[in-house]
Amino acid sequence: MNLDWQVFCLDTIDREPVKGCLGFGQNQTYLGWLIEAWGQTLMVAVLSLIVALIVGSLIGTLRTLPNSPWLVRLGNAWVELFRNIPLLVQIFLWYHVVPVLFPVFADTPKLLLVVFGLGIFTSARIAEQLRAGIQALPRGQRYAAQALGFTTFQSYRYVLLPMAYRIIIPPLTSESMNIFKNSSVAFAVSIMELTFFAQQAGEETSRGIEIYLGVTLLYVVSALAINRIMAYIERRVRVPGFVASTGGGGH
Repeated sequence: MNLDWQVFCLDTIDREPVKGCLGFGQNQTYLGWLIEAWGQTLMVAVLSLIVALIVGSLIGTLRTLPNSPWLVRLGNAWVELFRNIPLLVQIFLWYHVVPVLFPVFADTPKLLLVVFGLGIFTSARIAEQLRAGIQALPRGQRYAAQALGFTTFQSYRYVLLPMAYRIIIPPLTSESMNIFKNSSVAFAVSIMELTFFAQQAGEETSRGIEIYLGVTLLYVVSALAINRIMAYIERRVRVPGFVASTGGGGH
């Protein structure tokens, strides 16, 4: 098997080699296309993670509110609904159904529709993790906040959520890596991300092995980078000597 890595230096129009290999615009090479697709993948992943963190934090908090059974049920329903519908189905729903049912989304760029779909799907998982993180905190922290005269909102903002986020950084690391890998579903609605590039470039050049190896390398590098970034954040925010309860809100 002979690998021809020069395929990345070919012009995407006439398949002729481009000097310097890196080409964009009218003289775009497959390497330039690969880099652009990588950028699209990163954009989808980062924006989806932001949506997931915002929505997941809200739903996860609702599921732990004291004396609010209806809000707890609403949060539980959200998690069960979006966690049990396949991601690809949710992407198609956002792309084909939501703009019809809600005309305000009719002119929304398809990249943002994918971001909403992937973000909402991941929010259910983050909500479950945050619920577990809050319930792992000793009950004394909530009682201490109440004794200081904090409202429920202040207790969560200043005491419970900062500690809960520290606890769930390891699962958040896995979720951040998953959301980057799950961004590949965007190819199903023709978003020019890494998987879409691999499929198109492989068919055009008939050099699928080189193309898919290049894409795989970028997925691995990106996942490892996310892992290192989250590990650094975990070290920076760790509370020395703190051990979370494993009993769902122990003493």
